[in-house]
Amino acid sequence: MRQKINFCTSQDGVCIAYATAGRGPPLMRVGGWMTHVEHDWDSPIWQHWLRELTREHTLARFDMRGSGLSDHEVAEQGVEVWLQDLEAVANALGWRRFPLVGICQGGAVAAAYAARHPERVSKLVLYNAYAHGGYTSDIPEYKTEEARALEEMIKVGWGRRHGAFREVFARLMSPREAGDQVAWWAELQRITTEPETAVQLWHAFHAVDIRHQLDKVRAPTLVVHIKGDQMVPFEMGRELAAHIDGAHFLPLEGKSHILQPDDPGWPIFVSEFRRFLTNQGSDQPAPPPEFKSLTGRERAVLEVVAQGLSNQAIAEHLSIAPKTARNHISNICSKLEITSRAQLIVRAREAGFGDH
Repeated sequence: MRQKINFCTSQDGVCIAYATAGRGPPLMRVGGWMTHVEHDWDSPIWQHWLRELTREHTLARFDMRGSGLSDHEVAEQGVEVWLQDLEAVANALGWRRFPLVGICQGGAVAAAYAARHPERVSKLVLYNAYAHGGYTSDIPEYKTEEARALEEMIKVGWGRRHGAFREVFARLMSPREAGDQVAWWAELQRITTEPETAVQLWHAFHAVDIRHQLDKVRAPTLVVHIKGDQMVPFEMGRELAAHIDGAHFLPLEGKSHILQPDDPGWPIFVSEFRRFLTNQGSDQPAPPPEFKSLTGRERAVLEVVAQGLSNQAIAEHLSIAPKTARNHISNICSKLEITSRAQLIVRAREAGFGDH
């Protein structure tokens, strides 16, 4: 499997890098503290996650402004501009409605996006996320002091090949004896952003406060939190779930901030995540009987045809050749006894296709 890396421009002119991989219906992931869409692809931390998220979906993920392949020199950080970046990526992809997965700090961005754009988010998964950071009200004083201490360490230790901060940060993310993971986190620090921007991001993450927006989230929501997570306290995840109407809370055993394949919570997470994705939309009306003759691939093609995409765009979206896309559309028209593309789009929209 390969990924495609593209760029789009946010509302204030910042260039945002995003990557897509996999096949099937759309799935958007909003990452947190550090991402690098190219470097993460072969990561010992993320490989199993990327395999799972692309198993039956076209996964999109992007580098937050100031990091990875996105623009590094930016004037502003915070939820409002991060929402604009997410909006820019979704618009560049042409996705009208999609499930949204927010990880750690990205969870606050995903939840705020779902609150602002209920018509575009079909479901919401929040992993080790929080609604307000260490520099906001109602946070225990020791957590605020801890955040400030780490901010000072970032100023002097970020990106160094050796030193205390490199070890402290890596152990918070991966509290185990895994040399490849520690080395990978250290390398990610070096390549993803500069020390000054790392400080800016850290401060902005801890200034996040979306508590007043949670009552506007309408999408079915799954909140997942690792009991032993050392980056985001378990209680923060429980509080987040309690303030989203109807949210399902999934506590999992483990200590790794990013679940690894041998963590006890990983197989449970995979099972519950798949079930949550599958159940979403189960209350939608079934398409007319004549659509049952279509294959799974033809249904996937019809989904994007109904969105008005050209053959070239369909080919790029599904990672197939334009000729293959054209042949699929011809077969669909034949099975449904439809003679024009316009008629096909109308019939598909009436049957519920094209809503993702």
